[in-house]
Amino acid sequence: MGKKIKKEVEPPPKDVFDPLTIESKKAATVVLMLKSPEEDILAKACEAIYKFALKGEENKATLLELGAVEPLTKLLTHEDKTVRRNAMMIFGILASNSDVKKLLRELEVMNSVIAQLSPEEEVVIHEFASLCLANMSVEYTGKVQIFEHGGLEPLIRLLSSSDPDVKKNSIECIYNLVQELNDLHVEALSVIANCLEDMDTMVLMQQTGSLKKVLSFAENSTIPDIQKNAAKAIAKAAYDPENRKVFHEQEVEKCLVTLLGSDSDGTKIAASQAISAMCENLSCKEFFNTQGIPQIVQLLRSDNEEVREAAALALANLTTSSPANANAAAEADAIDPLINILSSKRDGAVANAATVLTNMATQEPLRAIIQNHEIMHALLGPLHSTNTLVQSTAALTVAATACDVEARTQLRNCGGLVPLVGLLHSKNDEVRRHASWAVMVCAGDEPMAVELCRLGALNILEEINRSLSRKNKFSEAAYNKLLNNNLSLKYSQTGYLSSSNIISDGFYDYGRINPGTKLLSLKELCLQELNDQRAILLVNNKSDTSPPPSMEDKSSDVGYGRSISSSSSLRRASKEKANAGFGSPTEEKSEPASGRNTVLSRAFTKEKGVSKKKSRLQLICSSYLLWKGKGKKEEEKVKEEEEILAVPKFTEGSPEKEWYPPPDPEFCVYVLEVTKSILPIVNLKEQIEVLAKYVADKMGGKIPKEKLADFSWELHISELKFQLKSNVVPIGYIKKGIFYHRALLFKALADKIGVGCSLVRGEYSRGWNEVKLVNEARKGMIGNLPPPEEYIVDLMFHPGNLLKLRSKEADLYRFL
Repeated sequence: MGKKIKKEVEPPPKDVFDPLTIESKKAATVVLMLKSPEEDILAKACEAIYKFALKGEENKATLLELGAVEPLTKLLTHEDKTVRRNAMMIFGILASNSDVKKLLRELEVMNSVIAQLSPEEEVVIHEFASLCLANMSVEYTGKVQIFEHGGLEPLIRLLSSSDPDVKKNSIECIYNLVQELNDLHVEALSVIANCLEDMDTMVLMQQTGSLKKVLSFAENSTIPDIQKNAAKAIAKAAYDPENRKVFHEQEVEKCLVTLLGSDSDGTKIAASQAISAMCENLSCKEFFNTQGIPQIVQLLRSDNEEVREAAALALANLTTSSPANANAAAEADAIDPLINILSSKRDGAVANAATVLTNMATQEPLRAIIQNHEIMHALLGPLHSTNTLVQSTAALTVAATACDVEARTQLRNCGGLVPLVGLLHSKNDEVRRHASWAVMVCAGDEPMAVELCRLGALNILEEINRSLSRKNKFSEAAYNKLLNNNLSLKYSQTGYLSSSNIISDGFYDYGRINPGTKLLSLKELCLQELNDQRAILLVNNKSDTSPPPSMEDKSSDVGYGRSISSSSSLRRASKEKANAGFGSPTEEKSEPASGRNTVLSRAFTKEKGVSKKKSRLQLICSSYLLWKGKGKKEEEKVKEEEEILAVPKFTEGSPEKEWYPPPDPEFCVYVLEVTKSILPIVNLKEQIEVLAKYVADKMGGKIPKEKLADFSWELHISELKFQLKSNVVPIGYIKKGIFYHRALLFKALADKIGVGCSLVRGEYSRGWNEVKLVNEARKGMIGNLPPPEEYIVDLMFHPGNLLKLRSKEADLYRFL
């Protein structure tokens, strides 16, 4: 057999375009396909656009913007039946949009649409053609065009159609068409409303006297719909500033005030909306001060929710940037109904009422009245709303009304802080901005700042501020305000307190924590069991913070968070020290470092056989064992002494007893001494030097660099923790302090006497204070005062020395 020869495949002709399948996910691309000469592409494009238009009004507006209407009108007369049918289906849906209707009238497509009603067309085309006409017949101009192009007869014929949708659409269109058979005044006013949007037409109507006639007709008519449409016409046109001027010249305000008294709720709503638009004009706003606001306030009490919403909108615009109108609204007793509206189910009404209250609250007398109406409780619902407009206005009202401690406390007590902090998560820029503003205002005092931080506000704001797109000036201000009113957290997170950050009683230094880490409250830290972690340093100048002692409170446990005992001896000791006079800041203290009136220190003195050469640690251990080995009678005796002399302690989890932070009588004495001996010094530099020596003297004195390693401060702090049975150690108890102890004490005392200094945390137990001083030698120079120089205060090596911040000595002090 012969060998088979493989037949070669002939290549396609070069002048033939290979078929191409296109898939598009963009409406704009499909709109471009409407100009294709290929019937299959046209049919598919129309089908896709139809599905897109069905999804909602926004999509219809999008198709209009993309220019889909004009090419679609040409497809209504296309030769291909499928293309023609699909195009008609689109217009049946699109014609419900008012802007599309307007364009269809301009393009004069009525003939093409009515032609689709012919008997030979299929039912689907009848359905959507009749739907298109029904939508077009809603407006007067559309009715005229349908009549002029003979649309009524084919519509009547379709009433016999077997398809229910065709019947429904035809009946609806016919019903709309025969309504012109009634009084045309209402429809005429609707036409005039459209005409008034055009400035040239507005001027022409003014010149011919037609505008005045319209206003007179509206004011004097007894037909509610005429009054309503007249007010709507004014409102529609008044959004143009030039039109507002013309209306003002025609004294439209008097007409609108009259319409507010109508018996028709629809007219009241339209008149309120017209006033809302007109009050953008300053002269109009002034007119309504006495002749409109009292009537609008009456509408706030209406049973009709829409009337209340429209009245609140008018009042919101009238009171914006107008203290006089805000006062007029308050005098008309608007506050009570406005607060009632905050519980309305209509989001618009709530947002409008909140705006009015915000405008009023900018004036302190009105803000006090609003606060007395329990505004914070009323805002709880709006703060929980899911509507962004309500959320935004509610947060803004909080910012306007939470300007004092009492109002902020009310907000916290009613649970308003939780939803407010939640709004910081909002994806809406305005909501997030106003919520940040409100948080900034609420963080105006330390308890509120601490509570907001506990709820996570600081972490959320920190996250917001890291985002370039989400942060705003209020989120940054709120973050700084929270930190500046929660100095314990600020110092733990940033390791820095400026001279303007004044340490107050209750401040505690927990140590360094990472951003985002929760810092436990002082109470929680005091209630913790004793551990081997870094001691928490407490600053507390309140010498009498515990309640009067009672027999029920007595306990042998001396832990801060676990019992209550008398603090009378401590207060008495403090008083005795104070009465003895204020010694020199450089005087040596005769009291040993750990010489407290406690069981442990007494055990040290009672032990007879302890060698003086024993180490401090050995002494603690042996003393502790000796104390634990006492007989029962001795133990009872010790317990009795404890109740009289021990540091006051506090009951854990007891709802009956109020918790108080541990007192610090030593620090109270320090404050008294420096106030008497250092505050009177006139020279700032001398004040700083004397205070530095005083602080060093109280914490172990001058420590040479070569002996720093031998300075056993860690053991001393451990002893104090063991004595107090707490991880929290009041700063005045520390008699052997290293850099960061001394720096905190210096800052705390300096703040008490008004000496400006910062507090900086360093590495490896370092801490220092920075001060600013003007060079004395240059003070007398002619001209501007020289800028101050920055120094670090030496509290360790040469107490009182001032080291220039950028010097080698300062670097050695901070880092070595």
